[in-house]
Amino acid sequence: MSPTDATSTLPTGAPTGLLIDGTWTTAARQLRVEDPATLATLAEVGDAEVADGLAAVDAAYAAFDPWAHRPARERAEVLRRAFEIMTDEIEDCARLIVLENGKAWADAIGEARYAAEFFRWFAEEAVRVAGGFREAPAGDKMIITDHTPIGVAYLITPWNFPAAMATRKLAPALAAGCTAVLKPAAQTPLTALWVGEVLRRAGAPNGTVNIVTTSDPGSVSEAILADERVRTLSFTGSTPVGKVLLEQTAKRVLVSSMELGGNAPFLVLEGADVDAAVEGAMLAKMRNGGAACTAANRFYVHASLVGDFTARFREALASLKVGPGIDRGNDLGAMVSTHERDKILELLGQAEDDGGRPDAISATPDGGAFVAPHLVHDVTHGSTLTRTEVFGPVAPIVTFEDTDDAVRMANDTEFGLMAYVYGPDKGTGIAVARRMDAGMVGIDRGLLSDAAAPFGGMKESGLGREGGFHGIHEFLETRYLGVSL
Repeated sequence: MSPTDATSTLPTGAPTGLLIDGTWTTAARQLRVEDPATLATLAEVGDAEVADGLAAVDAAYAAFDPWAHRPARERAEVLRRAFEIMTDEIEDCARLIVLENGKAWADAIGEARYAAEFFRWFAEEAVRVAGGFREAPAGDKMIITDHTPIGVAYLITPWNFPAAMATRKLAPALAAGCTAVLKPAAQTPLTALWVGEVLRRAGAPNGTVNIVTTSDPGSVSEAILADERVRTLSFTGSTPVGKVLLEQTAKRVLVSSMELGGNAPFLVLEGADVDAAVEGAMLAKMRNGGAACTAANRFYVHASLVGDFTARFREALASLKVGPGIDRGNDLGAMVSTHERDKILELLGQAEDDGGRPDAISATPDGGAFVAPHLVHDVTHGSTLTRTEVFGPVAPIVTFEDTDDAVRMANDTEFGLMAYVYGPDKGTGIAVARRMDAGMVGIDRGLLSDAAAPFGGMKESGLGREGGFHGIHEFLETRYLGVSL
């Protein structure tokens, strides 16, 4: 494929059915998948109904006991083979991401590599789950702790990282000995189906991985979560949807992990290196076109630096080429849908009503779900843009005079997923970072996600952690054995 190949053809063999019990099945209904850069139909995939979701649970439950009792090394080798297949075919994965999600090629290839890394990381973690062995303080018994797979896991993933969100959940679930039913977002099902095929080819036994795509996620999810054979839920998505799911899981006291919304502050403190801060801002804001829960959503810049920072940030944004992501020369692709595009444009209108000055940096192509990068000047803390997760290439800038005030504004949100701090030195940056109500803080860094690090937030940004040493434990139960001495 040439760097400017703008065709909308899928990779050869990309699956479009439902994956149930190791077989690609044809659903009674079909779901249309659109290329947001052209608004053309890419493909039709299976549109699962409740019966299909429950058939996937049947398969996962039947496969659970044999998979849970497979030696950890064997489970690890399946994941390692999946990593190798995915790495060998990384451009097929990136192509699918671009076509159904709209993001730029560089973002897509970066996501595909990040997604593959979860298979490698959890292949290594599968064989390193540690227990405990110690004498009780009273001397009457030995306290032994071990870990056992929870059971069938229901996994729900969003549209913004269709490969990485699937592997970040599937890899630890399988490594722990769980089996899974994955429901990807209706806007971006093709990438998740491709990941399922990678796992099937890597040797995942029938029923260990099941994937159901649907236009009726509420009914299908409610039925799956009500099934007593399902033992855990892992969800990535919006906080309102997460709260609905938590209400459903509470009825069965179901173990749940949630990675929900964000409203990440980006602090540029007095004395910070402006060039470094702009470089970090471009990563933190523009990665994935701003459609990331970790994206810098609001910029708090010290008054002594705001003019210089804004001018350089604008210059950097103006250098971006906007257009279809399949053209590798473009830096900013389309939003995932015209619906998402229109939400962002509506927020820009509200920002203007609030007294801000939206500044469109460049033009957008005709047609498609494109949004130009925007700076918004004269933003007041507490206004719409500082309260709302934009999920697009919009950067509101708030000026501050005092660091304590900046910290107060940064923490003045119900969310607590991610924050960024650029200071005059590492010590100051770390000191301010430790005051952030956020599960993750980038200090002099605009990109933080890593398969080897715990990903998750505080407050209404979620429950639990994905990745790192913590990730596999979301799919394990701790068991205590007391042995008399």
